[in-house]
Amino acid sequence: MRSIEKQERIARRHRRVRQRVFGTPTRPRLNVYRSQGHIYAQIIDDTKGYTLVAASTLDATLRKSLKSCSNIEAAKAVGKLLADRAKAAKVGAVVFDRGGRLYHGRIKALAEASRESGLTF
Repeated sequence: MRSIEKQERIARRHRRVRQRVFGTPTRPRLNVYRSQGHIYAQIIDDTKGYTLVAASTLDATLRKSLKSCSNIEAAKAVGKLLADRAKAAKVGAVVFDRGGRLYHGRIKALAEASRESGLTF
């Protein structure tokens, strides 16, 4: 499969998911973006269009402790960091937006690590 076709499939899935997933002040949206080299996660209140909490493999606290930024261990570390920051911002429950990617691999690792650290979704 060509990379253009793959990107189009991801974009179609993302549009389909975003029609159903919407973040509110009581349950903001946990958005995950995965590139080849890094993984990014944000908790967003869609009613205000405001990012409440963000974490990624580019954070200085994680860069020092990670061997690679593009593996499952890095995704788990981002999920744990995001959940800790969400607790500090008094966010307990979220809706999960996987960004058009399949719930597998790094996306799944981030979600499970954030669940283990206290987020509910």
